[in-house]
Amino acid sequence: MFENLSGKLDKAFKTLKGQGSITEINVATTVKEIRRALIDADVNYKVAKEVTDKIKEEALGRDVLISVSPGQLLVKIVNEELTQMMGGKKVDMTLQGDPAVVLISGLQGSGKTTFSGKLARMLKSQGRQVLLTACDIYRPAAIDQLKVLGEQIGVEVYAEPENKNAVEIANNAIKHAKSTGKKIVIVDTAGRLAVDEQMMQEIEGLKKALNPSETLFVVDSMTGQDAVNTAKTFNERLDFDGVVLTKLDGDTRGGAALSIRTVVDKPIKFISTGEKMEAIDVFHPDRMANRILGMGDVVSLVEKAQQTFDEEEAKKLNKKIRQNKFDFDDFLSQLEQIKKMGNLKDLMGMIPGMGKALKGLDIDDDSFKPIEAIIRSMTKDERANPEIINGSRRKRIADGSGTSIQEVNNLMKQFADMRKMMKMMNKVGGKRAMQSLAQMGGRR
Repeated sequence: MFENLSGKLDKAFKTLKGQGSITEINVATTVKEIRRALIDADVNYKVAKEVTDKIKEEALGRDVLISVSPGQLLVKIVNEELTQMMGGKKVDMTLQGDPAVVLISGLQGSGKTTFSGKLARMLKSQGRQVLLTACDIYRPAAIDQLKVLGEQIGVEVYAEPENKNAVEIANNAIKHAKSTGKKIVIVDTAGRLAVDEQMMQEIEGLKKALNPSETLFVVDSMTGQDAVNTAKTFNERLDFDGVVLTKLDGDTRGGAALSIRTVVDKPIKFISTGEKMEAIDVFHPDRMANRILGMGDVVSLVEKAQQTFDEEEAKKLNKKIRQNKFDFDDFLSQLEQIKKMGNLKDLMGMIPGMGKALKGLDIDDDSFKPIEAIIRSMTKDERANPEIINGSRRKRIADGSGTSIQEVNNLMKQFADMRKMMKMMNKVGGKRAMQSLAQMGGRR
């Protein structure tokens, strides 16, 4: 989403590149470019002006150290101000009560139902007992959608399809949660295509009746300044506790989403990308600022890996690597694990310096499909003993996978190189395997 903003900010910093000192003239020129970049990205004008005024004030008030160039100093200052614009630090959910109730609000199409499923999965992975509640009494597909998601993540869904009283359904769900030992109830509510009085009264009534410990406003990041205006309207009526930004993987300017924190004065708590249930992150303003400035986000990448990779499986894998028995079945398994971590391009963009390198490239989960097809075209013996794959076998594998012999040869060579590296560096085991997989996916 922030590719365009990142590129324009990078261009603005080049104004100071090679400059020996910070002056009022070169700072004014750079800050003007930064302000233009923020406004072009759909950041609220007042917010953009306020941020850039602070950047200018900070830049002119600091001495440049001998070891730091003016350009580097300005990047640091912009990083700090972007972080503050987005809230400064992460804000956790408040989950109090037995059960704790989380009320989900927002317009139709903002991704409320999908987010409800993602949040339930995240809380379940933390060892919490969760109940999803279907309170969208107007859109018949909403109940079915929530049930499908609940089944997918292994979380119970409470619904009363014939009942048209949302408050009654939610209260019955809480009673059900108490009787079944559920500690958190997530209430998915109805949305509209636009804000209307009936909708606002209904969500207000739900909040008053349920007294939730957390009320979240879900907003589609692709709706521009309308997202900010809708957030203001909802907050005036609901006084919600936090914002959820969805569809952050969309092809849009995205800056309006960054303005919400300043305009509404409520923290962004979660960000969501894509349809996968794993594609949800706690919002860290400092990490997002790093991503926007192309500085990567290694901490989030490591956290995703820790959440995805099974500890017992990792031990087994490490043992096979030490014994030099890592085979194509293990390789395929690791591919699946990486894909579970989220969108491949987003993951690679978390590596410092990779954001610029990936600009304009179309990288997604399909990047691994040729590799998977080749491996799945091998026999059980071939996967376990890659050394037996001779010329005729490679031709058969290429034909079976719809790839070329050259692609099969490339994979075989890369796999052999990786095994050699693992043999030499077996102490780091799985981590090295994952790095190699990412590189191989990017080469295709």
